[in-house]
Order: sequence, then C-alpha cells, then structure tokens
Amino acid sequence: MSQNPPNLRPDLAHARVPETRTNQPKIGMVSLGCPKALVDSERILTRLRAEGYAISPDYAGAEAVIVNTCGFLDSAKAESLEAIGEALHENGRVIVTGCLGAEEDYIRGTHPSVLAVTGPHQYEQVLDAVHNAVPPAPDPFIDLLPPQGVKLTPRHYSYLKISEGCNHKCKFCIIPDMRGLLTSRPEKAVLREAEKLVEAGVRELLVISQDTSAYGTDVKDRDTKFPILSLAENLSKLGTQSELWVRLHYVYPYPHVRELIPLMADPSNALIPYLDIPFQHAHPDTLKRMARPAAASRTLDEIRAWRETCPDITLRSTFIVGYPGETEAEFQHLLDWLDEAQLDRVGCFQYENVDGARSKALPDHVAAEVKQDRWERFMAKAQSISEAKLAAKVGTHMTVLVDEVDAEAATCRTMADAPEIDGNLFIDEGFEGLKPGQMIEVEVEEAGEYDLWGSIAN
Repeated sequence: MSQNPPNLRPDLAHARVPETRTNQPKIGMVSLGCPKALVDSERILTRLRAEGYAISPDYAGAEAVIVNTCGFLDSAKAESLEAIGEALHENGRVIVTGCLGAEEDYIRGTHPSVLAVTGPHQYEQVLDAVHNAVPPAPDPFIDLLPPQGVKLTPRHYSYLKISEGCNHKCKFCIIPDMRGLLTSRPEKAVLREAEKLVEAGVRELLVISQDTSAYGTDVKDRDTKFPILSLAENLSKLGTQSELWVRLHYVYPYPHVRELIPLMADPSNALIPYLDIPFQHAHPDTLKRMARPAAASRTLDEIRAWRETCPDITLRSTFIVGYPGETEAEFQHLLDWLDEAQLDRVGCFQYENVDGARSKALPDHVAAEVKQDRWERFMAKAQSISEAKLAAKVGTHMTVLVDEVDAEAATCRTMADAPEIDGNLFIDEGFEGLKPGQMIEVEVEEAGEYDLWGSIAN
C-alpha cells in the first residue's frame, strides 16, 4: 500500500525539515497510500507551516501526529490501523485523516483514543483538530514558506493533482464513496501551481488524479469538450523535454487521448512520451463483471495508433488477477493480450475483497492458491517482455534525471520510469560530481529485467 517512502515516517524521516524557533509548536505526519494522498499531506503541512507550526521528523519531538491513511483494500486498512497504533504508542496524541477516515467507527473500534478522525481531503477539519490539540503560535516575521509550499518529495520532482474523485462505478473500487465524484481544479489554478513549482527548481511534474482523461468534464460551462487537451498543451509549454518532464498518470484510453500523442512525440515541449493507463484486465467478460468498458480489442487499436505517432512512447499499466468469476480461459486471454500489447511497464495485484465494494457479493470467488499461481504466471510474462525491451536499449544514448547519489552509484530515471513504481538507470563509475535534479545524457551499457546501467555520455 505504501507508495510514499518510509523515510516520511516521523521515526525514520531525514526529510527536509525547516529550522524551528523557540517554543514553536511541532506536528508529525505519517503519510500512507497513493500519490494523491501524498499531495493531501503536502497541502496540510503547507497550511500548518503558514500558521506557524514546525514539522517534526520524529515522534518524540511532535506535540501531535497526523496519520493520513489509505482505505482502498483490506490490507491497506490493516496497515493504516497499524500505523495509527504505532503513532499512539510512540506519541499518544494522534489525528487521523485520509480515505480510511471515512470509516470513523471502524478506526475507533480499534483505537478509541485518537483525538479526531476526518475523511479524505478535509483540510479544514484537520486544521481544526490540530488547533484543538496544539494551539498555533504564529510569528509572521519568521514563519515564511517557500513558494512551492511544503513538499514531501525530493526537490526535483513533484506531484500535481488536477482533480479529485471519480465518476466510474467499478465494482472492485470504493474511491467514489470515499472521495466523491469527479471534481476538477480550475485550469488556471493548476497552471499557476505548476509554474511555481518549475520556478522553484522542480524538473518533473507528475500529473495525477483518479481519471486524468476526464479532467474538466464535470464543468458545465467549459470552453472545450475535453479540457485535458488544453491543460496538457499548456503544461507542455513550460519547457522542453531536455529541461522539464511532464508525466501523465491514470489516463483512461478514451479516443481523445490520441490528440495528446503528437505533443509527446515533439521534444521541444515538456510533455514526455509516457502514459500510465489502468487497463485492469483484457477479457471482455471479466471487464463486464468489473463494470469497466469492455473494449480490449479497440484498446489494442489505440495502442497501435499511439505507437505509429510516437514510436518511443512508454506504456505502463496495472492489472488484477483472480477477480471473482475469472476462469482459466479468461486469464489465458489476458496473457495473450499482454503478448500482443507489449506494454513497457506492468504491475499486477491479486484481487482482494473490500468492504463496501460490490465485487465482494459476486459469485465464484477464486481460491487464494489459484490467485497466487496466476499472479506468478502474469509477472513472469511481464518480466520477459520488460527484459527484452530493456535489452534493446543497450548501446543507445538517453536523457536521464538524477534522483540520488551515494557512495556506490548515482540512481537515475529515464523518461520511461516514474519514481517509486518503475525502474532505474544506475551509473556506478564517474558519478561523483552528479547531483540530484540534474538531467544528463548517458550511454546504456547493460540491461536487467527492470533496470538499466550506463555511463555518462562523452
């Protein structure tokens, strides 16, 4: 469940913590779940910093701890409850927010002593709870914020959330119940935030939402039919692919996505050739039981069209195996589809029941050992595709973004690699002068199943 690095935990953090003044109230933050939750955590901390609070990197130094939870799967709920319990044990004064916060009785059934419970993106309620637990003590002459606010990611990349909620009714998902229906941010507000981030030195903007393709379609008096096209074009103007990367996540493969691909094929703008698309499955009957669009064959047509326009495009997706009613024939259809689609980056989850999800009531649930077997077979197929695709890159020159430099190597990413979920490119010789946030040219010398190794190009 934890998409966010473990060093964001107050007991482990070595994050960039601003200097504190005497008697400044301190708050800790444990941020769990997806990048959208991470953005919520950043917004909460930015508001708290503006009100004079300091961010504590450890439990002992915090006067209260906020736990931003995930409640998407039963395993995620269990991890959230464990994190709440740890914060209570280590600190004792805990405020709970996030997706699991929508189930207050469930939380208090295990941890009745938490100070307050709020649902996802309920910023004002979180601030009220903090005020009640730890009164603010602002000093307007000292408590200054950087223009980009408080960020929990490294300085050189940042998540840019463009909307909240979702209008889909997938049977395995309770996101609309937790986060509501699609609510898009105004384009001007998104662009203003993006410009501030770039001005502050961010080299990569990761555009996130529940359904990026549907951005703006909830606005009645909109100027265009598909506002994501306008937003993407304007974001692409913030730089070139050698200066800035704008990466699109959670893009449903609607027909209008084709109009984004020419932008990605043009290196003179910042929109990089990468699409993160939640396909989930390929067999039409499985997709129908999921209540998702059952158009896998047309999806293959879309993939072919994208690659014709932009041969270098990287396609990433996630899938679910062992969904209720999935037969061996349906699973084999998925493997055959993957062979044909040749996706570059692939993740896979074994189906889990979620309280409140309609899929829980479906018949013919798949046995745990069958789900495990299918997951292993799926990942073996995906791994072989990834290994072959990466091997073809040996000998080529690529632009990479340096993420981290330690005593052993520089850890970098290519345009084909989103942070934390995709692979890396490692430079283990002649890397000593590199710094995080640099974009450099490398020659690829070696490939593995998911990662690359290379050297700085002459």
